[in-house]
Amino acid sequence: MTDLEIKGKRITIRPLKVDDVYLMRKWGFHENPLLEDYNFPKLSDKDIKMWYRVKTNRFVNKYYGIRNESDELIGYMGIKNIKRITKESTLGLVLDPNQVDKGYGTEILETFLQYYFSKMKMRKMILEVAEFNKRAYRLYEKIGFKPIGYYLDEFFDSGLDLTNPYYIIEKSSFVIKGEKIYNYIYKMTLDRKRFFKLRQ
Repeated sequence: MTDLEIKGKRITIRPLKVDDVYLMRKWGFHENPLLEDYNFPKLSDKDIKMWYRVKTNRFVNKYYGIRNESDELIGYMGIKNIKRITKESTLGLVLDPNQVDKGYGTEILETFLQYYFSKMKMRKMILEVAEFNKRAYRLYEKIGFKPIGYYLDEFFDSGLDLTNPYYIIEKSSFVIKGEKIYNYIYKMTLDRKRFFKLRQ
């Protein structure tokens, strides 16, 4: 297992390349408008190169492409704000909507975190997840992440249709203030000791 290739049973994680980003234009779309921000945006070739540069040109960030057993690009992930003294960073994970509910999320996180805590010698992983994103929250909880904070943040779409069934089901996760919509976010964390203890 090297920094160039992190292998699980069905998935392989490698440093993200610009060619990977072009493939993301072929991904599916979430029908749920609450998850629209997770859809890969429609970008020109020039915009894709810019997107890639912005994501990968900082020393404190690392981005990876994720491929399945058929060598299809099924997602990408980033560890951001890498703090080399305290050995912690913030996780971001995005899957092709067509690849959700196939068990990939669990394998990706367990495979990567094994590498992160053992080979990279990191101590803690942090992430943030919207309260309405129940599937993601359950996944993180299953892996061992624990909530350590809860706050209100401005929702990305101030024009959200408040009669939409997806919104109505998750209405308690939102607050409307004037023209703005806010949603609750959980901050979660997992340390090395807990990760390995849960896997004994």
